[in-house]
Amino acid sequence: MKILAIETSCDETGVAIYDEEQGLLANQLYSQVDLHADYGGVVPELASRDHIRKTIPLIKAALDESGLSASDIDGIAYTAGPGLIGALLVGASIGRSLAYAWNIPAIEVHHMEGHLLAPMLEDNPPAFPFIALLVSGGHTQLIKVSQLGHYELLGESIDDAAGEAFDKTAKLLGLDYPGGAKLSKLAQSGDSHRFHFPRPMTDRPGLDFSFSGLKTYAANTIQQHQPLDEQTKADIARAFEDALVDTLVIKSKRALQQTGYKRLVIAGGVSANITLRQQLTKMMDKIGGQVYYPRLEFCTDNGAMIAYAGMVHLKAKQSADLSITVRPRWPLSELNNG
Repeated sequence: MKILAIETSCDETGVAIYDEEQGLLANQLYSQVDLHADYGGVVPELASRDHIRKTIPLIKAALDESGLSASDIDGIAYTAGPGLIGALLVGASIGRSLAYAWNIPAIEVHHMEGHLLAPMLEDNPPAFPFIALLVSGGHTQLIKVSQLGHYELLGESIDDAAGEAFDKTAKLLGLDYPGGAKLSKLAQSGDSHRFHFPRPMTDRPGLDFSFSGLKTYAANTIQQHQPLDEQTKADIARAFEDALVDTLVIKSKRALQQTGYKRLVIAGGVSANITLRQQLTKMMDKIGGQVYYPRLEFCTDNGAMIAYAGMVHLKAKQSADLSITVRPRWPLSELNNG
């Protein structure tokens, strides 16, 4: 079974082709970072228009890359949510229309399930059950995954997501958009002992997160040390990153203890953070568990993860009808099969 997938949930246009026997055959990705940089964040209308321009050329490029034609494709998968409604409608409309024209089934894919299953694209995929830490610009969630299609939300951010907190704090430090990765790079030269930021909500029971207070603490620290020299910027970046990473590690360990699971999956854009990977690996080694990550190119939004998720659902004889619907807000728990 060969699946062509389209991902257009936000500011990256991804198209991929996945074969259940041969694996990933093509992976095309276009980022809109430069388009939105002047505005300091994603402009939804501009994002939608750019997806319209880029999706069809990327589909053609993916077919060329794989050496396939339309007649070789067995199904179409597309991201139906969550995400920006205009952006989602572009991918859904193109995906559903192609499936109709090619007389093959189409499947709606949940964006976060795509991230959750991204480590399955690797040579050493995790076995079920496991805990999934999904960390991106829009989501910070701990999910209990008992088996494929059975997802239980254990905790989530009640305000800013981890990636959002990274980007907002980077902006406070005067770093260009998107600033999360730039903040992490700056933190590498920071002094970990100069500032100590709070680890929010780790002193109380539960698995929910809150990062808005951490961002405010960073803002106050920045204000108190004006004008900022480069070393102070680096020291603040280090303190912020250490606090956010420690919080994610503490909550992940708590989720593992509550469930008794020994496998942890981390996915989403923030899963590319080197410090987070190092600390989670250290924590899992101490408790005798194992942590799984997607490769760096599959941490951010991409078509490959949507293709894999689509293949799984189409193999289970699931498909979308002819209507074109998207869901900007779509709880992952609503996917549960039984």
